[in-house]
Amino acid sequence: MAEKRSDKITIIEVARRAGVSTATAGRVLGGYGYASDENKEKVRAVAEELGYRPNLLARGLITGKTQTIGVVAGDIESPFYASILRGIADVARSKGFGVIVTDSDEVFQRERDAVQLLMEKQVDGIIVAPCDLESSRHLQDALAAHCPVVQIDRFVKGLKADSVTLDNRGAAKEAVQILLRAGHRRIGIVAELEQSTFGDLRTFIGMNSFSSVEPGTLYPSWQRLLGYLEAHAESGVPVDERLVRRVGAYSSAAAREETLDLLRGGDAPTALFTADGLMSAGVMGAISTLGIELPRELSLICFDDLDWMSFLRPSITAIAQPLNEMGRAAARLILARIGGDDTPIEQLVLAPRIRMRDSVTSLLSQSAT
Repeated sequence: MAEKRSDKITIIEVARRAGVSTATAGRVLGGYGYASDENKEKVRAVAEELGYRPNLLARGLITGKTQTIGVVAGDIESPFYASILRGIADVARSKGFGVIVTDSDEVFQRERDAVQLLMEKQVDGIIVAPCDLESSRHLQDALAAHCPVVQIDRFVKGLKADSVTLDNRGAAKEAVQILLRAGHRRIGIVAELEQSTFGDLRTFIGMNSFSSVEPGTLYPSWQRLLGYLEAHAESGVPVDERLVRRVGAYSSAAAREETLDLLRGGDAPTALFTADGLMSAGVMGAISTLGIELPRELSLICFDDLDWMSFLRPSITAIAQPLNEMGRAAARLILARIGGDDTPIEQLVLAPRIRMRDSVTSLLSQSAT
């Protein structure tokens, strides 16, 4: 049993008790250099007995490693990031790494400050959800300092760093195609669309061809809008731009107000597609306020499969994102880079899947009767 001591046990005391030099004890406890099996056994036994805890920063000065990964999340209160962080932590822990989590609140200056803080803490690598897809000087500086970077959910144009993202366009396109095949021709979309690397909304909607648009240069909500537009174009169904609602903020309250305006207007949609969980919460608030019955009066598909969507009656058809796997994949990539992997950068794209439930009705069957 370890002795209970109020003062901090030093490596000098461990070495003295084990009958070895301080340098030998340091090599054993720091996991570097050579030490005989006999000395390893003695040092580790004494360290356990005394309750010795290594100084990771001091060890990092010698080994160049602190066994820590830094993470800059967009919003740590969001279930989206909570699932990703769990995946990162599970993989990191299995390899003996700790995780330091910071939060940018989707504000660029806070992201830069967070990266600077993690660099000062001498983390071995950084996983980041970049909030600006054009500016990357702080991430370039991290790479130049030999600190690997892995991007999640989105990636910065031109940054030579690994990324793990989702096929937002493909998943959104598939969801809207389900509604189109069900006979819906007026399908609304409620999306955040706060930041843009493309331009104004009207120009984006009015594009004659989408083949020239590289999804990776767009924020996720714009990628989902792209899928919405492509589904219509391939089905030969024109898009009424009045059905495309740009909320302009990560706010369920703002999404609710935008949806109320959409559903109260003339020639309202027969179906809705929401571009993320917060938008879905706002849309459900508006539907409840107006007393609209799903799916008899309105069909609904949501991007992000949140817990409550399967509990409601009728349950909500939703796109489930492999968030835990995104975190695990990002952790595996960063650990490989920390370990010296110098293969070409990887841009992993994971595929969400649609969970069909009860919130979509077919207009074709209604017209047949």
